[in-house]
Amino acid sequence: MKNYYVSSKRLEELKEELKELKTVKRVEMSERLKRAKEYGDLSENAEYEEAREQQESLESRIAELDETVKNAIIIKKSGSEFVDLGCEVDVELDSKAKKFVIVGSSEAKPEEGKISNESPIGKMLIGKKVGDSVKIKTPAGEVTYKITKIQ
Repeated sequence: MKNYYVSSKRLEELKEELKELKTVKRVEMSERLKRAKEYGDLSENAEYEEAREQQESLESRIAELDETVKNAIIIKKSGSEFVDLGCEVDVELDSKAKKFVIVGSSEAKPEEGKISNESPIGKMLIGKKVGDSVKIKTPAGEVTYKITKIQ
């Protein structure tokens, strides 16, 4: 059983998506399959095959969301002096300031500064404090981030 770290907002979004898929989308898929069956011979029915594939995809997403929601751990800001899930971390890289928010993998959006606790940078920052430096290996070489602030 894997734990999924999410914000309370993200957990609500996932619950809403799950509810939509289990109610509205399942009914729509059921209707689509019913119509496709009416076209006749299922062995040569492309419409039916496509609907079945989409149904499998839908059920797979429902199972994934069920698992995530059941094993969700809500991220709370710790107020600690150490980097942890939910923290905003200001770092310095080559005299340039950057800000990261450490989030669970389902919320990661690196382009917005939201990095996963499972990412190489996230893993290295967790447990560090202001003043610490971490070295990260990247395809372009090794880079050093110095932690300047934790919120």
